[in-house]
Amino acid sequence: MELKINRATVPVADIIFEGIQEQSVELDYILPDYYPDIFRLIRCETVPVITSWNISGERLTYELRCDIRVIYCSEDSNVPQCISQRRSFSKTVELGKACDTPVVKLVPKAEHANCRVVNKRRLDMRGAVSVKISVTGETAQEVICDASGMNIQLRKIPLKFASEKVVVEKSIEISEETELTPAQPAILGIISCRCIVGECEKKMVSGKLLAKGEAEIRLLCSCEKDGTGAVEPMSFTFPYSQIIDIDGIDDSFECTVTPETLGCDVTPVADKDGENRILRCEIELKLVCSAVKSASLMIGTDAYSTVYPCMISSSDVRAEQIPAVFSENFRHTARIAENDAVPQRIYAMWCAPKNINTHMSDDGHSLIVSGMLTYSMAAADASGMIVMPDRDEAFEETIVLGEEVSGCSISAEISVKDVSYNISAEGVLTAKADISAKILAYGCSSVKALTDIAVDNSTKKERDGDYAVKLYYGTENEEIWDIAKRYSTVVDAVLEENELAGDRLENGGMLLIPIVT
Repeated sequence: MELKINRATVPVADIIFEGIQEQSVELDYILPDYYPDIFRLIRCETVPVITSWNISGERLTYELRCDIRVIYCSEDSNVPQCISQRRSFSKTVELGKACDTPVVKLVPKAEHANCRVVNKRRLDMRGAVSVKISVTGETAQEVICDASGMNIQLRKIPLKFASEKVVVEKSIEISEETELTPAQPAILGIISCRCIVGECEKKMVSGKLLAKGEAEIRLLCSCEKDGTGAVEPMSFTFPYSQIIDIDGIDDSFECTVTPETLGCDVTPVADKDGENRILRCEIELKLVCSAVKSASLMIGTDAYSTVYPCMISSSDVRAEQIPAVFSENFRHTARIAENDAVPQRIYAMWCAPKNINTHMSDDGHSLIVSGMLTYSMAAADASGMIVMPDRDEAFEETIVLGEEVSGCSISAEISVKDVSYNISAEGVLTAKADISAKILAYGCSSVKALTDIAVDNSTKKERDGDYAVKLYYGTENEEIWDIAKRYSTVVDAVLEENELAGDRLENGGMLLIPIVT
């Protein structure tokens, strides 16, 4: 009987490019006439964001925007002043090859920002940001899913993969005005503005995706309290709801919506009494919508003939899969300062994660997440001056995931939900950060699949004797497939002869190997 091979085509994830690009950020700034002279620098920071990207042929281009904030005080007033500037850069990456249906991930990170006062009207800032770049594509890989004839034995495993995938991005704008409460002081200026977007709710309605969520603006505003400069923290939440068209999807697709902040501008506006008690908020978000349909296929991973010499060819198949998602919350406690180093007054404290690393525990059931948490605060020192120091604290947390993640590729997204602080009677300032960890567990990302089988029917295998049964002493956890292949016999015959139920020997011991061709 001639050899018959059935083949199938599966989409395979293809890593096109992985790397890091750096960009220097420089600012030579002369104060406008309406700004007071510089007396003391308080803080300098750069916030990078990717606003857009495009792939044409073998080239990736993207737009990097850096929002620069320099906070200072004048000699005559302790009210913080903020200089806000924006720098935009067009960056290019040579990918080395073109790709179909690319998935691009760009993660910007501020490396450092150093500022010096050239004179009382001029600032010089030098900094750098980096962008971690990952581009994956999709290629079609032909694999063997079944084979028969010429006494072929085929080892098969199930392969789950993303058979269809659609990614749609939609930008939305939120424009709102909000009025301060009577208890809040009038605003002199905005010295810090952050937009936090949480998990996005989603619902499929008539082939369209409905996405709902909230955007929270967290502000630090300069104001006057008791005749001196102060910092006032404020926060406002604005809901959003969008209908997103994604052609060709239905309830068989699994969808995710990831919101990203592209821009956040808050402008104080005077009320009827001439005080800045109204805030005009402009938020720009990008909703990244991914829809994936899964399929499963039995594919061959190894083959041999019980009678004829056999040659096989195989290839690594990286099948993209929908990750299992786990959520875990934990609290990190840090000793920030003590005794004379404790500020006289703390207006606000916040925290940001960086340099996140993950690895599995030795037993394979827990994930160890580690990295740094940067604690920052706006405070007044013993002399009453406004200070905004940072402190880096290392953390490590063990998260129990369970046996279902064994053999998976794991990544973690860390976010800080809230920060609280306490000054003890002994004069120790302690901060507590409530951390949320989103764990993504991807199934085995690489499988060695058969791509070809060649049987030489011009000759037969030579055996070391003429026998019907062979005695063999197996070792613990040895695979039955390997034993049957070694003796060119049928796997099912070995299982039946020894009354075995699994594909491995749970314990070592004597086996009867029937020679069946």
